[in-house]
Formats: sequence, C-alpha cells, structure tokens
Amino acid sequence: MTPLAALLIQRIREGGPITVADYMAECLLHPTHGYYTTREPFGTAGDFTTAPEISQMFGELFGLALAQAWVDQGAPAPFTLAELGPGRGTLMADILRATRAVPGFHAAARVVLVEASPRLRTVQQATLAPFAVTLTWADTVDALPDAPLFLIANEFLDALPIRQFQRGPDGWRERLVGLADGALSFGLSDLLPQVPDTPAFQTAPAGAIVEDCAQARHAVAALMARITRHGGLAYLVDYGDWRSRGDTLQALRAHAFDPPLAHPGEADLTAHVDFEPLAALAPAHAFDSQGAVLNRLGIAARAARLAQNLTGAALESHLAAHRRLTDPQEMGSLFKVLALTRANAPLPPGFAP
Repeated sequence: MTPLAALLIQRIREGGPITVADYMAECLLHPTHGYYTTREPFGTAGDFTTAPEISQMFGELFGLALAQAWVDQGAPAPFTLAELGPGRGTLMADILRATRAVPGFHAAARVVLVEASPRLRTVQQATLAPFAVTLTWADTVDALPDAPLFLIANEFLDALPIRQFQRGPDGWRERLVGLADGALSFGLSDLLPQVPDTPAFQTAPAGAIVEDCAQARHAVAALMARITRHGGLAYLVDYGDWRSRGDTLQALRAHAFDPPLAHPGEADLTAHVDFEPLAALAPAHAFDSQGAVLNRLGIAARAARLAQNLTGAALESHLAAHRRLTDPQEMGSLFKVLALTRANAPLPPGFAP
C-alpha cells in the first residue's frame, strides 16, 4: 500500500466515497505524496514519454507555427508566449531555438509557463537558462497576463481531473471511489437530479459511461477570454477524440498500464480528452489529427534535413521518431490538435481551409 493510499482510505472511512476527480487531484498533486510532487515522470527513466521528448521536430514545427501566426496577426508587442504543463521545459526550449531567427519575436515575447510543481519549475528554469527571454511562472491559466496570447499545451488537458457518470435504466449516477474489504474500490452514487449539459451526455445510451472535465472547460474559457480581447492562437495537443465516451481513466507506471486504484501517488493518471465541448467555447477553431497537422507544417522536409547528418542507430532512431509522431497506427491519429483563435483571424498554420 502506498502512503497516499493509506491517507485516502482514512479520508473515505471518515467522510465517505470521493469523486474520481478528487481521487485524480490527490494522486497527481498531493503536496507530500502526489505523483508530480515527488517523481520524475518524463523520459525513459520515468513513466511515459511525450512528443517533445521523442523528437525536437515537434517543438520546432509548432514554434514556427506560433511565430507565423504572430506575424499573420500583425506582430503584436509585447505578447505572451505560454505553455501549459511544460514538463522539463523541452518543448519550450525547442520553440525558442527554432524561432531565434524570426525578426522581433524573442524581443516581444514574454514567456510564461503554467506550472504548479515547484520541483518542475526548477528543472524548467535550468532548461531555459540559455535563452535570453523574459521568463515567469503562473500557477493557473487564470493567472496568464491579459495580453496577446500565443500558446501551446501538449498533454496538459488529459491530466486534469475528470468526473465519471454512468447512465442506468432509471437515470444517471456518478462513479465514486470508496472502499470494499478495506481497499480502494469503484462504486456508484445515488441517482443524480442533473448532469452536465454536453453532447456526450445528451446522446449517451443506457449503460454508457460519460466523463466530464470542468477544469478543461474553465481553462479553455480563460484562454479564449484573452484571445478574444487581444488576439493570438492556442494549440491544444492531446489524445482523445471529438466526442469521447466510455471509461478512459488510465494509469501509467514504468511505461506500462497499471490499474488506476493500485498505486495512488506512484502512477500517472490521465483520461482521454473530449474536444467537442472545448471547441464549442471558441468562436473560431480548427481541429485535426496530430499527424495531419505536423505533415502540413512540413515535418517530412524537416525530417529529411535532419537525416542528412545521421547514420546507423541514430538515423534509425530519428526515422522511428518521425513515424511515431505521424503514423496513424501510432500517435498520428490517437493525438488530436485543437487550435483556438478569435473570429476572423487567419487560419492557424497546419490546418487546411
């Protein structure tokens, strides 16, 4: 039993079952035993590998896309260049390296990283130290500056706590985390008087499980408030679908799937992103697969250029990374890109008319 499991069991004994969202929040962000508080989750030594860790091409192409959008919108200065959930700072480092040659971009940029973990902030500061840019941190999306905003979030939304609901013959109940024989166990609440009003709930058949992420909707609303007032563009990259349905809660531990209740605080917890209610908050948006967007941004040409100086195992690794990011059987289709803009803004780079 993990230390956090013992605390959660005691909490449930004293106060009753908790929501899946409360369980996720404790597992990921508990100040003493939370996953992001205590562990190094990224890379081969961690529990999972994200796209920026797979290849520099991911950050380079999205960085140049943000710079192109900045130029297309009149090169506002100053502006906020932001990332949500920046991990070790790898993605932002690739963005800043790729955009060094864009006239005026770095001088106008005020880099803001939305990061709650003090440990990861220290890592990010070291990663980005070589770049001569103004760098600050924010605890939440709400704390981003009220200014033109050019932003990327890669695998940020999937870690936001979700609630789960199940439709029975007599109505909706919420899935809760309680106790069975003294161990953490899933169960159902009493009948609910109402559930969130989103398309996934409206069309769900009997027996279906539907997930809802209020924090994701709040984050997108906060981004759109700034983009609507001042202009900008946000790329939200994550795994999920236009309308996600079913139990998608999953835990990863040492690069392998783990039962979600097995090791609280010692495994990463995520859920597929339901993009439809997020897109509904944006007056103008674009949506496509990661593979399609990266292909339009020119990843094939960039991959060929990088391959010219590689041989042997390094070349094989590079080609495998290109394939992993774009192939429909790998990340190319599973991961989606939602681009948020304001009405009448130019089409975001990477999307077809």
